[in-house]
Amino acid sequence: MRVTKFSHSCLRIEHDDAVVVIDPGAWSESERALDGADAVLLTHEHADHVDADRLADALAKRPSIAIYAHPDVVDKFSAQWDGAAVGVTAGHAFTAANLLVRAYGGLHAVIHPEIPQVANLGFLVNESLYHPGDSFDVPEGATVQTLFVPVSAPWLKISEAIDFVRAVRPQRAYALHDSLLSDNGLTLTDALMTARSGAEYARLAPGTTVDA
Repeated sequence: MRVTKFSHSCLRIEHDDAVVVIDPGAWSESERALDGADAVLLTHEHADHVDADRLADALAKRPSIAIYAHPDVVDKFSAQWDGAAVGVTAGHAFTAANLLVRAYGGLHAVIHPEIPQVANLGFLVNESLYHPGDSFDVPEGATVQTLFVPVSAPWLKISEAIDFVRAVRPQRAYALHDSLLSDNGLTLTDALMTARSGAEYARLAPGTTVDA
């Protein structure tokens, strides 16, 4: 697989002439990410993970795009997406384009006790790459080669990100959910993750493509 990391939490995965995009949100280069997409995986409903209008535009240009998301997300945006979205839940395995996907988790991490948790799914793609959305749900029983780890959010501290990588035990880890930090914050976070996570760690500039 070839994986392009766009800003914040958006990934574009290309494999055998198929393109699967995860979380083309409002803080990402979603139009570029969605160009030629065959399938889209959405971890949850927050705007930094799904730009509903931009996704509707992409569907208008390419009606064959299949969208996979939790039923709560499907229900919220069904009118905009005109039936293109399929509901999946934790424990569900399915094929998106030509890629095997397994869904894990269930709920967004707690931001504050007064803020309701929304549904959140982590996606294991092709039995090797894991995108957790806004959670630290470990994909139990899976062998993860490439982990995208959230490193900055109102709901996390860096020790949790470090412990998440240690629990998943991937071969390599790349920063995810990284648009909230200043240059100083990114430098400090990268240093801590490199020193403490126990995996080969890197933060990819938006638009960078790697093998996974």
